[in-house]
Amino acid sequence: MSRIAYADPPYVGLANFYPEKEEVDHERLILELETYDAWALSCYSNSLHVLLPMCKSDIRIAAWVKPFASFKPGVNPGYAWEPVLFRALPRARGEPTIRDWIAASITFGKHMIGAKPPQFCFWLFDLLGARADDEFHDLYPGTGVVTRCWQSWREMKQQKQLDLDTIAQNA
Repeated sequence: MSRIAYADPPYVGLANFYPEKEEVDHERLILELETYDAWALSCYSNSLHVLLPMCKSDIRIAAWVKPFASFKPGVNPGYAWEPVLFRALPRARGEPTIRDWIAASITFGKHMIGAKPPQFCFWLFDLLGARADDEFHDLYPGTGVVTRCWQSWREMKQQKQLDLDTIAQNA
């Protein structure tokens, strides 16, 4: 069993969009993430120059591409993708290859800026190399969608394993 963490804090310099209006200490957050076996940190493209120097050299950058995104007046080009810094678990030989990007539209009606869609969440778990028996920590739960998706993803993986075991027993 591995310990996995996901952090989707207010992005660097954007805490004013949230009720708490408190900037996150991203250096401290990255040090905390380093205590996990695998982790991911959502951010935005303008913060990469700040965050990457805080990371170890084995950190990779994945992308959430938004085919439908919310464009702000006076912002051109629009922000239609978000970087995801991550360290995945080692993969077993023969495991399917996971893309380092996902195309999924933004969510609506969640009453929270940056709420992630379920497609993003399921991709994130696969990207990190998660297994159904892993321990998952959502460090900034927001709407709770990531944790709910983790529970659904685990149930799907466990059911798939049960189905495979049944097939093997009957073969």
